[in-house]
Amino acid sequence: MSIFKNVMGALLATATLGVAPVMAQDGATIAIIGGRADDAFFAKIGRGIDDATLVVEAHGGTVNYLQLQTYDNIGGDAANLIRTAISQGVDIIAVPNWVPDAQDEAIEAAMAAGIPVMLYNAGGGDKAAELGAINYIGNEEYPAGLAGGKYFAEHGATNVICVNTVPGAGNLEARCDGIRDGMAESGGVSEQLPLPASAFGDPTAVAEAIKATLLGDETIDGIFTISSADADSAYIGMQQAGRVETVALGSFDMNVAGLERIRDGEQLFAIDQQPWLQGFLAVTLADGYVNYGLAMATSPLLTGPGIVDASNIEATLKGGELGYR
Repeated sequence: MSIFKNVMGALLATATLGVAPVMAQDGATIAIIGGRADDAFFAKIGRGIDDATLVVEAHGGTVNYLQLQTYDNIGGDAANLIRTAISQGVDIIAVPNWVPDAQDEAIEAAMAAGIPVMLYNAGGGDKAAELGAINYIGNEEYPAGLAGGKYFAEHGATNVICVNTVPGAGNLEARCDGIRDGMAESGGVSEQLPLPASAFGDPTAVAEAIKATLLGDETIDGIFTISSADADSAYIGMQQAGRVETVALGSFDMNVAGLERIRDGEQLFAIDQQPWLQGFLAVTLADGYVNYGLAMATSPLLTGPGIVDASNIEATLKGGELGYR
């Protein structure tokens, strides 16, 4: 409850900026677009959305979560969900901008129809400013990847593979680019291992690909994954290749299994972007914007990156066990 009260206090205390929201008569009708129901990362965002929905409903409004069914055509499908929200006549849309080339036109169409847009999770502050979105809430992906690459290098890694199970998604490409550049600053190297989008959510496919990659190159001493579920699969692949002792594992995002590996010395680190906060803030700030003309003076609103390693694992593990980290 303390997090909830602090965030709401900040929201209600924020001065109104020079924006022109459409004031809702009977509470805000909010559409928020997100990932698949079986995506562990978006489950945490979903928990934030659910908690924030209580605030929206208290103000007489509603929240409609429009989710992708697959990640095979992530940009085009997200654009179609934006168009669905437009057709529903919602007051405001919150959406990740995963693939700008596919989604920008739909976002601009929403704003042309008088529907303000909040970017969250993917897109970044520069893209929000370019499109005229209210704000961006989330992680700046390239700097987060850069921090991960530097962390690997500082801990002795020289050749890191960045495993991307959703190739083409701009935010994930930026993560791997950051890993590459962070490693390069210390003379190390990193290459991306792009897997078919069908591999997302298929732990066997991911583990087999990583096993084969490790068996084919003995110089690899680091594996980095774009999700906590992929980190679980990577660890299995490392075990099958007999490389747990010689390959350091890092990941974006985290689950309890990954946190336990960090605690037990079996995973080097994870980069946290606090997905619960992304879902909660996207909805509550959208609600405040429509109902009361509230907007944050800070843009973007960064929820990450934060590195979780052996130094701060105990407190983070407690949050993970409760489903908030």
